[in-house]
Amino acid sequence: MQATLGYTIFYVPDVAATIAFYEAAFGLAQRFVTLEGDYGEVETGATTLSFVRHDLAAQNLDAAGGFTPLDPKQPPVGATITLVTDDVAAMVSQASGAGATVYTEPTVKPWGQTVAYVRDPNGILIEVATPVQPG
Repeated sequence: MQATLGYTIFYVPDVAATIAFYEAAFGLAQRFVTLEGDYGEVETGATTLSFVRHDLAAQNLDAAGGFTPLDPKQPPVGATITLVTDDVAAMVSQASGAGATVYTEPTVKPWGQTVAYVRDPNGILIEVATPVQPG
């Protein structure tokens, strides 16, 4: 038996505002939002990037010990999502204009990939990177 990665889900206070940010910052179109506004997805390809409002997350997780909400005023948690683009600097500029905080400026890594980090208004750490070229 083998699993595949189907969803990356973040718990946020406002699903609609978060999706609006991802549309403006990265051009990711809204795929789906529940009528209650407590769950939504954006178009990202094979793996779904989705967001769950804190109250729904609490319903799902409180019996197991709850969760720690992201805090944009604290250092980012030890996880990131990576969005791939051919023009990292332009994407970082677009994201910043949409409300992202630049965490690191674009840097060319020793293996040739250009990488930068931004944080969304919820505190999610996002790596913006060029594709990795097989060596």
